[in-house]
Amino acid sequence: MASDPHDDEDAFRWEGDDSPTRPERTGAALPDGWRAVGKGSETTPGDDVAPAPEAVTTADEDAEPAPLGNVALVSLGLLGGIYLLYTVGWLLGSSRLAAATSFWLEPAAVVPALWVAVAAPALWFGGVMLLTRASAAWVRFAWLVVGVFLLLPWPFVIGV
Repeated sequence: MASDPHDDEDAFRWEGDDSPTRPERTGAALPDGWRAVGKGSETTPGDDVAPAPEAVTTADEDAEPAPLGNVALVSLGLLGGIYLLYTVGWLLGSSRLAAATSFWLEPAAVVPALWVAVAAPALWFGGVMLLTRASAAWVRFAWLVVGVFLLLPWPFVIGV
């Protein structure tokens, strides 16, 4: 079956589009500080052309950090789960610890300290996430791992 050569060319045009693929030069002048490059743009020795300004790139402080990958998101989820378990562990361990120390320590001192201990894992996780949002991902993970070892619920672990 013979094909019409015009059918192949029609696939590259819109209906009614008879403009050439390359626009014609209009002779428009370049903005100040710009100069043309390429074939036919050579300057003559008498031309007064300012040098092109150097591109200066600075890091924007308000720029969004790069999104985390899948492994980082799963790791954050696991560490968040560990901190949630630590909160439950401190709640259970501190309730047993409060019963054991209530007869020789003032309850007005013990109860606030135990509530701070229960809230410490959540505060650590939230604080690390808030304070390291502009830092590298490894800094955030390092602080979260330090908190895993630092905030271990010892009253729950040793069974007081």
